[in-house]
Amino acid sequence: MSELQRALVVSTGKNAAWVSLDGETHPRVAQLRRQTGKRFMPVPGDIVHVRILEDDKTVIDRAEPRANVLERRTVDGRAKTIAANVNLLATVTALADPPPRLVTLDQLLAFAAFDDLEALVVFTKPDLASSRECDQLVELYQVLGYRVVVVNPKAAGNIDALRAAIDGRHALLCGVSGVGKSSIFRALGGDASVGEVSRHGLGRQTTTTARLYRLGEGFLIDSPGVNEFGLGKIEPAALVHGFREFVEPARACRFSDCTHLREPDCGVQAALAQGRIAQSRYQSYRKILLEPT
Repeated sequence: MSELQRALVVSTGKNAAWVSLDGETHPRVAQLRRQTGKRFMPVPGDIVHVRILEDDKTVIDRAEPRANVLERRTVDGRAKTIAANVNLLATVTALADPPPRLVTLDQLLAFAAFDDLEALVVFTKPDLASSRECDQLVELYQVLGYRVVVVNPKAAGNIDALRAAIDGRHALLCGVSGVGKSSIFRALGGDASVGEVSRHGLGRQTTTTARLYRLGEGFLIDSPGVNEFGLGKIEPAALVHGFREFVEPARACRFSDCTHLREPDCGVQAALAQGRIAQSRYQSYRKILLEPT
């Protein structure tokens, strides 16, 4: 029997997965081993051990324990595992074309906070936006304590700074369609041709599921979109902890169950009126609380 080899899961389907073997530059399709009991379903970022059979078919034999998992929360309370062994969430937001969707960025930052992940704020397309707007957004999130990188991946602008920010980390790229995630992935050296595995286990060339690229001792996963990062139905007291600048003002609220929407003597609303909380951040809080995804 062939020896087991270590690999990282790149993307998955119903019966198979793309895996990147240690020492190989191009991922390969691997079948899931048939076994009794509940079948292990891998996700991007999983560390697995595979066998390469005589016919060059690759089979996933077993998986290593996960250091952590990222789960999508749904409004009805269900959870879906979307990635494993990730320790950095790299949010990608375009400064123009499409216009910056700050509620999506703030939702992703809250997601990172709830999963105890470091977050990196990446802005793209600075050539299409005014320098004033760019500087304002960079300052907003830097003041909140986030590391911010502005890149122009198509022109290789500041890509080295981004590479340094995620070097050695187990990072997940996330953002809405059209913000330049795929361009970043390619600029960093990721293989754009690695796509999804169909439900029948056959590889395709279109990229509609997460992809993974090795970066030194770490990896970068390019996720397909932000729908996987919904916070579901969440209580105000919990959501506040996803907005780090809300925590201290919330302690000054008259009511312990304050929603920070309309109650009198609300510390968060007072901080907003004083300019200690940005209007865009407060609007994101309201939208996430009132329109759970």
